[in-house]
Amino acid sequence: EVQLQASGGGLVQEGGSLRLSCAASGFSFDGYAVRWFRQVPGKEREGVSCISSTDGSSYYADSVKGRFTISSDNAKNTVYLQMNSLKPEDTAVYYCAADRSGSYGCYAPITPVRYWGQGTLVTVSS
Repeated sequence: EVQLQASGGGLVQEGGSLRLSCAASGFSFDGYAVRWFRQVPGKEREGVSCISSTDGSSYYADSVKGRFTISSDNAKNTVYLQMNSLKPEDTAVYYCAADRSGSYGCYAPITPVRYWGQGTLVTVSS
Protein backbone atom coordinates (compact mmCIF):
# COMPACT_ATOMS: atom_id res chain seq x y z
CA GLU A 1 0.00 0.00 0.00
CA VAL A 2 1.31 3.42 -0.98
CA GLN A 3 1.53 5.75 1.97
CA LEU A 4 3.12 9.05 2.88
CA GLN A 5 3.50 9.87 6.53
CA ALA A 6 4.09 13.48 7.48
CA SER A 7 5.24 14.30 10.98
CA GLY A 8 7.15 16.81 13.04
CA GLY A 9 4.64 19.58 13.47
CA GLY A 10 4.06 21.27 16.78
CA LEU A 11 3.95 24.51 18.70
CA VAL A 12 6.99 26.76 18.57
CA GLN A 13 7.72 30.35 19.45
CA GLU A 14 8.48 32.94 16.84
CA GLY A 15 12.07 32.61 15.72
CA GLY A 16 12.17 28.93 16.57
CA SER A 17 12.73 25.89 14.40
CA LEU A 18 10.97 22.70 13.46
CA ARG A 19 11.83 19.84 11.16
CA LEU A 20 9.06 18.13 9.27
CA SER A 21 9.47 14.63 7.89
CA CYS A 22 7.70 12.94 5.01
CA ALA A 23 8.28 9.19 4.96
CA ALA A 24 7.20 6.96 2.11
CA SER A 25 6.12 3.37 2.35
CA GLY A 26 4.99 1.04 -0.39
CA PHE A 27 7.02 2.90 -3.00
CA SER A 28 10.36 4.62 -3.50
CA PHE A 29 10.90 8.31 -4.12
CA ASP A 30 13.01 7.44 -7.19
CA GLY A 31 11.47 9.27 -10.14
CA TYR A 32 9.36 11.45 -7.88
CA ALA A 33 9.37 15.08 -6.89
CA VAL A 34 8.36 15.55 -3.28
CA ARG A 35 6.53 18.71 -2.36
CA TRP A 36 5.48 20.45 0.80
CA PHE A 37 2.29 22.47 0.81
CA ARG A 38 0.63 24.38 3.59
CA GLN A 39 -2.90 25.54 4.16
CA VAL A 40 -4.61 27.83 6.58
CA PRO A 41 -8.37 27.33 6.99
CA GLY A 42 -10.20 29.63 4.62
CA LYS A 43 -7.15 30.26 2.47
CA GLU A 44 -5.80 28.64 -0.64
CA ARG A 45 -3.22 25.90 -0.37
CA GLU A 46 0.29 27.25 -0.89
CA GLY A 47 3.19 25.39 -2.40
CA VAL A 48 6.13 25.78 -0.04
CA SER A 49 8.98 23.70 -1.37
CA CYS A 50 9.88 20.85 -3.68
CA ILE A 51 12.81 18.54 -4.22
CA SER A 52 13.44 16.40 -7.25
CA SER A 53 14.82 12.89 -6.87
CA THR A 54 16.03 13.06 -10.48
CA ASP A 55 18.67 15.72 -10.00
CA GLY A 56 18.29 16.90 -6.42
CA SER A 57 17.16 20.35 -7.51
CA SER A 58 14.85 22.21 -5.19
CA TYR A 59 12.33 25.00 -5.20
CA TYR A 60 11.14 27.38 -2.50
CA ALA A 61 8.29 29.80 -2.32
CA ASP A 62 9.44 33.38 -1.84
CA SER A 63 7.74 33.46 1.53
CA VAL A 64 10.09 30.82 2.94
CA LYS A 65 13.24 31.29 0.88
CA GLY A 66 16.30 31.59 3.08
CA ARG A 67 14.50 30.16 6.11
CA PHE A 68 13.37 26.69 5.02
CA THR A 69 15.54 23.92 3.63
CA ILE A 70 14.29 20.78 1.95
CA SER A 71 16.41 17.65 1.85
CA SER A 72 16.10 13.96 1.26
CA ASP A 73 17.50 10.79 2.76
CA ASN A 74 17.22 8.15 0.07
CA ALA A 75 18.21 5.34 2.41
CA LYS A 76 15.28 6.21 4.65
CA ASN A 77 12.94 7.13 1.79
CA THR A 78 12.23 10.31 3.69
CA VAL A 79 12.15 13.98 2.78
CA TYR A 80 12.66 16.66 5.39
CA LEU A 81 11.69 20.27 5.64
CA GLN A 82 13.89 22.18 8.07
CA MET A 83 12.09 25.33 9.09
CA ASN A 84 14.10 28.03 10.82
CA SER A 85 13.28 31.58 11.90
CA LEU A 86 9.64 30.67 12.03
CA LYS A 87 7.06 33.43 11.93
CA PRO A 88 3.43 33.46 13.05
CA GLU A 89 2.41 33.61 9.40
CA ASP A 90 4.01 30.18 8.93
CA THR A 91 1.22 28.72 11.06
CA ALA A 92 -0.66 26.20 8.93
CA VAL A 93 -1.29 22.55 8.32
CA TYR A 94 1.63 21.25 6.30
CA TYR A 95 1.16 18.46 3.79
CA CYS A 96 3.67 16.49 1.79
CA ALA A 97 2.97 15.07 -1.63
CA ALA A 98 4.92 12.91 -4.04
CA ASP A 99 4.60 13.54 -7.78
CA ARG A 100 5.61 10.84 -10.23
CA SER A 101 7.20 13.45 -12.46
CA GLY A 102 10.26 11.61 -13.71
CA SER A 103 12.73 13.84 -15.50
CA TYR A 104 10.45 16.89 -15.12
CA GLY A 105 11.31 17.00 -11.45
CA CYS A 106 9.57 19.90 -9.73
CA TYR A 107 8.47 21.45 -13.03
CA ALA A 108 6.11 18.96 -14.63
CA PRO A 109 3.86 20.75 -17.17
CA ILE A 110 0.79 18.99 -15.81
CA THR A 111 0.15 17.45 -12.44
CA PRO A 112 1.30 13.85 -12.65
CA VAL A 113 0.25 10.99 -10.44
CA ARG A 114 0.36 12.48 -6.96
CA TYR A 115 0.25 10.83 -3.58
CA TRP A 116 -0.66 12.86 -0.51
CA GLY A 117 0.32 12.49 3.07
CA GLN A 118 -1.84 13.55 5.95
CA GLY A 119 -1.24 17.00 7.35
CA THR A 120 0.85 18.00 10.31
CA LEU A 121 -0.01 21.17 12.18
CA VAL A 122 2.61 23.85 12.71
CA THR A 123 1.72 26.64 15.11
CA VAL A 124 4.06 29.57 15.62
CA SER A 125 3.26 31.82 18.56
CA SER A 126 4.29 35.45 18.73
